[in-house]
Amino acid sequence: MKSSNNEKKDMETIYQEYANLVYRFLYSFTKDKEWSEELMQETFLRAVTSISRYDGSCKLSVWLCQIAKHILWQELRKKKRMDLVELEDTFPDQNALNGEAMVLKQENKLELYQAIHQLSEVEREVILYRITGELSFREIGTIFGKSENWARTVFYRAKQKVRKELNRNESL
Repeated sequence: MKSSNNEKKDMETIYQEYANLVYRFLYSFTKDKEWSEELMQETFLRAVTSISRYDGSCKLSVWLCQIAKHILWQELRKKKRMDLVELEDTFPDQNALNGEAMVLKQENKLELYQAIHQLSEVEREVILYRITGELSFREIGTIFGKSENWARTVFYRAKQKVRKELNRNESL
């Protein structure tokens, strides 16, 4: 068993290595620097108190982002603070929007998020990280412990499902 000094040093090292990633992950949802900072601090506090439950079955960055995600959703539910970002401000490169993305952009925001909500948890997270955040496919892959191509594929397939759902709702 490690001594408390070693554990403290290990957590300091973990914080230095992953704080920026966790902050950017949270900021991609909140678009609020101070709130993201508070959530990041809470993430590391919970990580310290639950480090004994980290079993190494996933990358440490994935584990930390999962903690951050759970804290964020708890806060959103608690504060009813679901201020979603306007879609036209979320796509990283406006000039690179393809036809499918334009369809998503033009749809009613509520309908869009209802369609996204029907995706699997992984698909939902990938698409939200991409369209409401400023995370690259490489960064999304890193969060999940997967490759950049995996993130691109999941995003494309999820986007296709959302488009199909929106088209189905439109024809009703």
